[in-house]
Amino acid sequence: MTAHATSDDARRRPPGMTDVARLAGVSQKTVSRVVNNERYVSEALREKVLQAAAELGFRPNTAARALITGRFKRIGVVSLGSALYGPASMLVALERATRAAGLSFMVANTPEGQPEAIQDSIDWLLAQGVDGVILSEPIDEGQHLRPDPGVPIVSLGQAADLPAEQVALARGRTAASCREAVEHLLDLGHERVWHVAGPLDWWEARERLEGWAEAHRARGIEPPPHLEGDWTPSGGYTAGLALPPEATAVFCANDDTAIGLAGALHEAGRRVPEDVSLVGFDDIPAAAYLSPPLTTVQQDFEGDATHALDVLMRLLPGAAGPEPEAKAAAPRRRLVVRSSTAPPLSTATPLSQP
Repeated sequence: MTAHATSDDARRRPPGMTDVARLAGVSQKTVSRVVNNERYVSEALREKVLQAAAELGFRPNTAARALITGRFKRIGVVSLGSALYGPASMLVALERATRAAGLSFMVANTPEGQPEAIQDSIDWLLAQGVDGVILSEPIDEGQHLRPDPGVPIVSLGQAADLPAEQVALARGRTAASCREAVEHLLDLGHERVWHVAGPLDWWEARERLEGWAEAHRARGIEPPPHLEGDWTPSGGYTAGLALPPEATAVFCANDDTAIGLAGALHEAGRRVPEDVSLVGFDDIPAAAYLSPPLTTVQQDFEGDATHALDVLMRLLPGAAGPEPEAKAAAPRRRLVVRSSTAPPLSTATPLSQP
């Protein structure tokens, strides 16, 4: 009876490193080196161990490994849990980057409008066991972070209470991309460029607003009042209804806003780009197939995610290698010019003239 029970237990027991070592014909230490992605294992031997692990359905015991090594090999990400294209794309890119680095990935979603939500999410991730935390879409809600000294936090944008070396994408990078977009419109001959901003409790929305204003002031032009959207097509549509008739060019905080604004322009009988030139931000997959195709700033989500992870890994206790070189290493955003922008029909005849 006891022997039978022991046999059943053995059959139910998940495979361990000893089982993998036996099947692969190697030592348990070699299996441990492969599992922990250590050096000094030949590719042929590594492949042999991985094949045996796959055949047995072996999965490393993360908790046990953390007790031995002091590392979970798991990265936590604090995200808004938004279905918006930018945050959702960044979340996918971060998951791919961590998986490619041999790490696991854990997400804590935070709602807007709750100042304590970001810290609560960080605390939850720390309780689950993570080696570091990335703030995917930081929002300024007056929160004050209480970071764990042993677990580094890196932000993908500006965030309260974090020093510069923990901000992966340096301040000014987004603003520079927005300046380029606005300068494109000014170079076409538009006297001023209107702006539909994102919600201004987002650091990213503030930087896009800042870049838009800087492009005007660099040429001695006072920018017109901005309109505030909410990143959505409906927000862009509402802003489009409030756009004054003298506006001939608009820079939108993201492509979804631009799509909604274009709808409002169409209903008002104003053509893009003949009457109003339009620029977005993100380069969503649909942007190239709109009518007309949308001029926009293209983001490199994969590159940004990989860069943020590199910054975080260099901040881990005991990490080797030089300090992260900020912000020069971060991928550049690129203006993609399409058919939604053109010179104004006339700069000599006022639009209000009958």
